[in-house]
Amino acid sequence: MVKKLNLLFALLLALCSRASGDSVSDGNALYAKGYFDEAIAAYTKAIELNPSNADAYNNRGVARTIRGDLNGAISDYTKIIALKPDDARAYYNRGLAKQNKGELEGAMADYNKVIELDPKYAYAYNNRGNLKRAKRDFSGSEADFTKAIKLNPNYPDAYFNRALSERAQDDFDGAIADYTSSLSDLKLIIKVSVSNIT
Repeated sequence: MVKKLNLLFALLLALCSRASGDSVSDGNALYAKGYFDEAIAAYTKAIELNPSNADAYNNRGVARTIRGDLNGAISDYTKIIALKPDDARAYYNRGLAKQNKGELEGAMADYNKVIELDPKYAYAYNNRGNLKRAKRDFSGSEADFTKAIKLNPNYPDAYFNRALSERAQDDFDGAIADYTSSLSDLKLIIKVSVSNIT
């Protein structure tokens, strides 16, 4: 009898997990079409079927951010962190939501955690650099943008942001060089994007 119950439970768990995955796929399809409210409903269904589905929480958090529900998004990312404390993506996304909400200290703490968990996360360095620049820590922000560029040499935002920090420190030659790099990278991105359309 115990074996049958264990087998039944395992089968039920597998079915819920599969259904949860199907709901995530449905949510992703809706999200891709711009139906964010419907995508949120599909991700919520996936979470109801499998409360440990970190992808469903992440995707719902992203959709909630787009819809302006930053508190809901932060809640979703916090749930992922409870499930998977080493998930750098969850800290990064939560940091973005906090930054958009104006919770700059919380965002800084999340970006610091991302960098601790994944020292090659270029976007976290860039965003942390923006927060440092907002606090007028221009040399600290420049160091973060430089690290982001070392990790991703084709990252125009990091060049542009570093140029802003250099300009604030009266390093006009450095700023001009980085503005130029930023524009060159943007031209390449536009060229690649246009070639993908035709």
